[in-house]
Amino acid sequence: MPARKDPDASTSVPSFYGAELRFKREAAGLTLEQLAEGSFRGISFLSQIERGERRMPLDLARHADQRLGTDGFFERRCEDVAKARNTGHPMYFLEVPELEKQATSLEEWHPDIFPGLLQTEEYFRGLARYMGPLVLPEKIDERARGRMVRAELWRRADRPTYWGIVTEGAVRDTPLPPAVMAKQLEHVLDLVRATQSVLQVVPQTIPWHPLKHGMAKLMTFADAPPLVWTESDFDGHIIDYPSTVKEYRSRYDLLRAIALPPDASLSLIEEAARTYKHEAQQGD
Repeated sequence: MPARKDPDASTSVPSFYGAELRFKREAAGLTLEQLAEGSFRGISFLSQIERGERRMPLDLARHADQRLGTDGFFERRCEDVAKARNTGHPMYFLEVPELEKQATSLEEWHPDIFPGLLQTEEYFRGLARYMGPLVLPEKIDERARGRMVRAELWRRADRPTYWGIVTEGAVRDTPLPPAVMAKQLEHVLDLVRATQSVLQVVPQTIPWHPLKHGMAKLMTFADAPPLVWTESDFDGHIIDYPSTVKEYRSRYDLLRAIALPPDASLSLIEEAARTYKHEAQQGD
């Protein structure tokens, strides 16, 4: 039997805490499968964390502390990393930008708004003020900076391929000013065309469809199993169970089939952008 290869804990923060997780797990006499029980995470995901290939999400850190009796060590690690990185993202979202950078493909759907990677700063700020009117301005500034840093993914030579789906309601039904929406839609059109990405629109004539009640981001990787990210207003989850990922894959493909073709989708967005631009000029 070949000798086990231990990760070099000195190479990065994820490697250090991954090695520590394996040390604590083995000291407790647990297998990966036993540690995974009750965590809503798969064995392959935990194995990648132990090897330093992925960062430890907060929910898993809390689970590990409870199972291994580590008195909050791994949860504090997550909090410390979040503060140190100062990304402007909420704790539960911290791992997603890293996964986006590692992915070979991103496919996402949002039933209400344009996904974060497609947003202009003005669009994001408008949504943030509308959905959280009591949020402090400095907190919105911090989140806006994080959103724009995340969008730098588009400038990478090794960026993932992108396929997005939104509803016609995200294009036409909005509380934001016409000038903001005109700029947002023009940004989407320019971005999709410049990066050879795909964006589809589910028309308003289709009232019911797969994934109607929640967003989903499907991510594939060159050397790791696919993942799904789902998010609500105040929480989010990475899904790596193969059967559940397969179900999301099936529903996303069905959604793609009922959406307008890519060219027709961009034409709809172009028409809406012209309408918003005209309304903005009329209001001046």
